[in-house]
Amino acid sequence: MIKYKDLLAKSLKRLRCRMGLTQERFAELIELSTDGVSNIENGKYAPKADTIDNICKAFNITPFDLLLPTINQDENLLDEIICKLKLADNDKLRRISQIIDLVK
Repeated sequence: MIKYKDLLAKSLKRLRCRMGLTQERFAELIELSTDGVSNIENGKYAPKADTIDNICKAFNITPFDLLLPTINQDENLLDEIICKLKLADNDKLRRISQIIDLVK
């Protein structure tokens, strides 16, 4: 059984990363502390309704969309990789490219 906090944690991180936002920048957008965003993404905190509303406004989605579980595990892995790439600086991206070239 999937817990609400776990579902919210995965969804929030996936959506935040798709937008290329750091936890710090996202926290500013939804008027929450960086620790608050981190706690939600780690399943330690279930936000109040007004925070859910702010999250949904930032992503331009409904609460239903926020809590809709993703079915495809491969898509989740790809989203996670894309998230990390968007947040990496150019030096890290060069190193990642070199690693990919080695494993092709």
